[in-house]
Amino acid sequence: MPVSPLDYRYGREPIKLIWSQEGRHARQLEVERALIWAHNQLGRVSDEHYSAVAAISNPVSVTAERVDEIERETRHDIMALTKAMAEVAGEAGWCIHLGATSNDIVDTAVGLQIKDSLAIHREILATLISTLADLAERERATVMLGRTHGQAAVPITFGLKIAVFLDEFRRHYVRLDEITERVCVGKFLGAVGTGAAQGDNARELQRLILTHLGLSVPLVTTQVVGRDRYIEWVSWMANVATSVEKLLQEIRNLQRSEIAEVGEWFDAEKQVGSSTMAHKRNPITAENACGLARIVRSFIIPSYENALLWHERDLANSSAERFTLSHSAILVDDVMEKCNRVMSKCVVDTQNMRANIERQNGLVMAEKVMIELVDAGIPRDEAHELLRSASMTSISEGSHLRDVCGNMDAITQRFDSAQLDAMFDPSNHIGVSIELVDEAVAVARSQI
Repeated sequence: MPVSPLDYRYGREPIKLIWSQEGRHARQLEVERALIWAHNQLGRVSDEHYSAVAAISNPVSVTAERVDEIERETRHDIMALTKAMAEVAGEAGWCIHLGATSNDIVDTAVGLQIKDSLAIHREILATLISTLADLAERERATVMLGRTHGQAAVPITFGLKIAVFLDEFRRHYVRLDEITERVCVGKFLGAVGTGAAQGDNARELQRLILTHLGLSVPLVTTQVVGRDRYIEWVSWMANVATSVEKLLQEIRNLQRSEIAEVGEWFDAEKQVGSSTMAHKRNPITAENACGLARIVRSFIIPSYENALLWHERDLANSSAERFTLSHSAILVDDVMEKCNRVMSKCVVDTQNMRANIERQNGLVMAEKVMIELVDAGIPRDEAHELLRSASMTSISEGSHLRDVCGNMDAITQRFDSAQLDAMFDPSNHIGVSIELVDEAVAVARSQI
């Protein structure tokens, strides 16, 4: 009976397969095979016996079910794996697991799981970056309210708002490349990291195995791969999940009924927003992803604690890591995919954007007028006070700031009516927004 929501509700199948029992089993078999291959390269195992081991190092010949049966007796997962392999390897069974300790197999197999997960991370992140680049470019000149402290500030473009997130995800893409070598790593120097059981060629054996598997070779280890590596990867995933939630939180805020500038696409033909409020169009995908992003971040603390092992190792990390690594990887992939789904069909209401600006009665253009007054010769502090006073009058009287300014001699002496009208056009106060969008889009596209 499925208990975890990952089994029946969340996550995409390709990355779930990597972290499934089948995915773990297949990669442990691959590591055991690579060990014998390396021994063969060094002349310790014959071609015939390597070929025999290679032939059975697959989940069909050595089933996960058989390994489970043996583990129920031995109460040791890797010993069960090696016994199951030896059962079908014939005379070649003598060399299975030769010179290895259990965690040589476990951590190296996890290295393969991480490597395969990073490939999926990279693909969905590149897709999301492309989606955001297209959206930023399309909306590069779409003027809307910028908001600080939850209050109307000055105009911005929706394209610039998205470009800020675009560049954030681009940085995550760069970080992913930077951490790959450090986190896609295995180890094969035995029980306490000395390589004693591997013999004189211990370091070469380790190098052969890990490079053959496409993993990095650590300089030194204990019995386990240094958990600082896992911390770095989980931290990256938490960072990405935070960016996703931050972006989708912004979309959800802009979809509020009283704002209604941007929103998640809603299938008006079939989709239901509420079981009782028939009018509802809720941002359910964005909300779902935001909730899951919080779960990803929650794995940061146990990931740090999993590094606190006794001496050359203990087993306190093992059970915890079956959750932290698998669930983080699956859920961060899920939230990135959902974020891409929301942003690729993001609904932009330019009319409401303009209407919300107009509802501010020109107050959001106070900065523009102040800057023009400074350029016209009024000291900055004096110009600021003029606009502050005019703004307070506009608010208290419910009048348009343009009209208040039009009755102030300090302003009308310097600007005619047409100039003043131009100052209250929001599109005249977006600075270098379009230039910034274009550069952010170009840089992002060049890196994916």
